[in-house]
Amino acid sequence: MPELTPLARGVFAWLQAPAHLGVPNAGVVLDGDGATVIDTLTVPSQFGPFGDAVDALGFPVRRVVLTGDHLDFVGGTVRFRHAGVYGTRAASAHLDQPPNPAVLRALHPDLADEIDDEIRTRSVTHVVAEATQLTPAAFAIPLGGQAAENLVVLVPESDILFAGALCCFGVTPLAFDGDPGAWADTLDELADLATTIVPGHGPVGGADEVRALQGYLRACVGAAGDPARIGPGPWDDWVGREWDVVNVERAAGLAAGELGPPPSLLRAVGLR
Repeated sequence: MPELTPLARGVFAWLQAPAHLGVPNAGVVLDGDGATVIDTLTVPSQFGPFGDAVDALGFPVRRVVLTGDHLDFVGGTVRFRHAGVYGTRAASAHLDQPPNPAVLRALHPDLADEIDDEIRTRSVTHVVAEATQLTPAAFAIPLGGQAAENLVVLVPESDILFAGALCCFGVTPLAFDGDPGAWADTLDELADLATTIVPGHGPVGGADEVRALQGYLRACVGAAGDPARIGPGPWDDWVGREWDVVNVERAAGLAAGELGPPPSLLRAVGLR
């Protein structure tokens, strides 16, 4: 069972393992007025224990910050009903629409039993369009790449960054609605923000892990539509390499001016 891991005074990570898409991390930052939760996990068996652990800290949850808008990050928003929900404009637009349970079950087959037809998430209540100091301890910073818009949460005094959706360490990312090339470029800025980086998936890392992810994304762009051309690298041992084809197709499609989802992703979720 995961538990809240203290990273610094008032700063905690919730690290799930074995890490893969659908089994994400989350975080908590404590301030005088209460707690800021970063991401909310995927399904009840994940966000139930996480919410209980946050409650046990004895601080009211004032804010939930969503680093992305995929189910991995927003599934547990309903667990924190009285908190403000902070997200990007894109996350706000996405979460105002009802989820598609069939697609979500296809993306996360090992979690399908917990994704029922009545699945709901909360809408964004506070749109973050520029770098914002949320609390004395925490800043929310918009960056892009994994999706058109993402957020990261920086705790400067502790030199800790919750990168959320923008980082997968030891786990193959999924860029079906992002831009692998822009994502790789964004990681230059992200790597300079803090020494300790909590990814959305995988163990806590730092600049070396960010550079490995950057290398993979650039290899996907350089593959020019052929996953076999990714070549060797630190990603050879990553889980989830079945998503190579989606990432490579997405990069090649964007290069050709095609903005729609990759055909391989549509096949994977039963839409083609």
